Amino acid sequence: MAHPKRKISKTRRDKRRTHDKLTPKAISICPNTGEVHQYHRAYVVDGDLYHKGKVAIKNYTSVA
Repeated sequence: MAHPKRKISKTRRDKRRTHDKLTPKAISICPNTGEVHQYHRAYVVDGDLYHKGKVAIKNYTSVA
């Protein structure tokens, strides 16, 4: 198993980890239904599947 030859400082370690943080998901509110949903995703309201503010499928039931 490989071992480091020298100790890596806390600053150097933390610089490497600066990009490992999570970012919050972008959400929007549909002007037609008032439902909160993720951008570019379909969402269900009262049994109907909506996409871009329009009904994509009426009486939608998930398969999974």
